[in-house]
Amino acid sequence: MNKNNYVVIMAGGIGSRFWPYSRTRFPKQFHDILGVGKSMLQQTADRFANICPKENIYIVTNKIYLELVEKMLPFLSRDQILLEPLARNTAPCIAYACYKIYKKNPDANIVVTPSDQFVLKEEVFEETIKSGLNVTSGKDALVTIGILPSRPDIGYGYIQYEKEDEHSSLKKVKKFKEKPDYDTALDYLRSGNYVWNSGLFIWTAKAIKKAFQSFMPVLHTQFEEGNNVYYSRDEENFIETIYPLCENISIDYGIMEKANNVYVILADYGWSDVGTWKSVYDISDKTEDGNVIAGNVLVYNTKDCIIKTPSEKLVVVNGLEGFIIAEHDGVLMICKKDDEQKVKEFVAEAKAKFADKFM
Repeated sequence: MNKNNYVVIMAGGIGSRFWPYSRTRFPKQFHDILGVGKSMLQQTADRFANICPKENIYIVTNKIYLELVEKMLPFLSRDQILLEPLARNTAPCIAYACYKIYKKNPDANIVVTPSDQFVLKEEVFEETIKSGLNVTSGKDALVTIGILPSRPDIGYGYIQYEKEDEHSSLKKVKKFKEKPDYDTALDYLRSGNYVWNSGLFIWTAKAIKKAFQSFMPVLHTQFEEGNNVYYSRDEENFIETIYPLCENISIDYGIMEKANNVYVILADYGWSDVGTWKSVYDISDKTEDGNVIAGNVLVYNTKDCIIKTPSEKLVVVNGLEGFIIAEHDGVLMICKKDDEQKVKEFVAEAKAKFADKFM
């Protein structure tokens, strides 16, 4: 195993599209959403067992989740858990981790991954990541993983790539695209050179620092100043001071859309970002009527629903088709699966009316 390989797991999000199950104090990455006996975070860490040593796994999360991370990944040292004092999107999160790792190992080759993705074909995933690490170890490249699309999905961002080498899975990135409407997504699918944006990146510490210096010089300076405090008692105070000053921006906007050394590896390893109730429905085992059920539930004349309710309650559902029925910690949500993009609206209105009571 290459000791220069590292993984950074981003685990600070709230996962509001998976409300009411995902909440501020216990977001989805700490849940065993699929009923496999491990949280999404634990499954993500396990996925890299043959890719990098355990001491090279770093978690970036909000400071309120420190105890949850320590409980779920007890092998981590305190230096491997990076605490954000507030949310500042993925660019500061990634800069913090990569600049800290660079201080320890300037030759680090780093995978950056979300903590809440589903992977069906673990061996294919491992091969894909190792091929990406081979690419970045040999060239100054920023690599992302693009998932070959199986449908015109409006819930994912897309990556357009150049059709230069038809025989290689490594492609030069042309453009990053935001989540499209259905007709646009259908056009992407038909064009044959668009993939889903997995939000997973591979690069060396040197390459990403160079990119920050070129395209986000202010952020570069902010985290470069931490060289004297990383892995020391002063690190926490330093981060508490600079984080509120960091630009709130994603790594896609800040760097990936601007750099000219961005590549995408085309992959198909049974991926889902498990970002919504529908995505959980899609990857879950179903009854003969197409229902996904967790809890004590009786269903009649009901099909194509996902129902997740507390085990201490009996829930009876009659005459529904294509619905999400989810209850957790004092909140019951009933919503059409096709309207799942409205969940964020529900969260915003609940917060406006009830403050943080149901958040």
